[in-house]
Amino acid sequence: MIASAPADILRFILSRTDERLNTVLVTLTGIEGVSSRAIGAQMAIAEDGQYVGSFSGGCVEAAVVAEALGTLASGNAKLVRFGAGSPYLDIRLPCGGGIDLLFNPRPDPQAIADIVALLDARKMATLRLSRTGVTMADAAAPQPGWQDDNFDISYLPRLRIVAIGQGEDLTGLARLAHGFGADVAALTPDRRALAELTARGIDTIELLTRTTLPPVHTDAWTAIVFLFHDRDWEEGLLPQAVHLPGFYFGAVGSRRTHATRLERLRIAGIPEHLLDTLRGPIGLIPATRDPATLALSILSEIVQDYNRIASSGHQPAAEQDDTSRRSLAPALRPDAR
Repeated sequence: MIASAPADILRFILSRTDERLNTVLVTLTGIEGVSSRAIGAQMAIAEDGQYVGSFSGGCVEAAVVAEALGTLASGNAKLVRFGAGSPYLDIRLPCGGGIDLLFNPRPDPQAIADIVALLDARKMATLRLSRTGVTMADAAAPQPGWQDDNFDISYLPRLRIVAIGQGEDLTGLARLAHGFGADVAALTPDRRALAELTARGIDTIELLTRTTLPPVHTDAWTAIVFLFHDRDWEEGLLPQAVHLPGFYFGAVGSRRTHATRLERLRIAGIPEHLLDTLRGPIGLIPATRDPATLALSILSEIVQDYNRIASSGHQPAAEQDDTSRRSLAPALRPDAR
């Protein structure tokens, strides 16, 4: 992975607790001015000084670790200001702002384990922090923030990307998404691509026929992308894929190609509400001509939508029917084609 994900903070606490080391969970709960991190960003510090996460990219982390170790000694949670308005005159943020950090020493490992278990089950989970401890909350928090004397923060299941295609367009997206930290499954008839991606630890499924989509796990936190230039494969498999759970559905090709694709899907009997959420062309960078840029363009669009859903206040539900499950997509895409 490029950097630690929010769930990695919690897993760090569990692993160090298993090693019989005390830990401190530190959460960014307030910002004055500007900050390089958003409300809800976290660090976890172990009593041996090891930590994961950051708040500033390097300028306050040492002070945060020292403060965390101090809370272990006292055993009391505390809220501390760093930067503008802080009593620590020698610690200043380059942006000139101030951040409020909540230190929770010895967070309840059972509460942390319960959150991680929900994430592993591909469900959203919410942690409730206060000066008296750390617990799991029943309701999701659309945005991290204070609720009376409690600070609630929700964690999302890991982004999953199902990439279906062949050639360098497929391998480029699968490799980039895997490096980003997404859970990737690549479906392809291309045995060279299968060998390359399997060697990199990416889950692969061989496509044996143009008419049957193999069983593949998708849910409300899944993006499904078609990367075929051989339309014979797409024409047989795409009508099956659009019925799967997911928040993002797209296929490569020009606007003309996409118009033809939609017409063929209509003829195949695909409902309009599903066609409305099928994207093409895809990606944030228009008219890309090389596999590396195409992969970056598509992944950026997927991550943008994943984060947008997370901040919208809606929790996708894989248990809902296809119509309601897919109904969020048009509302979250002001630029929908």
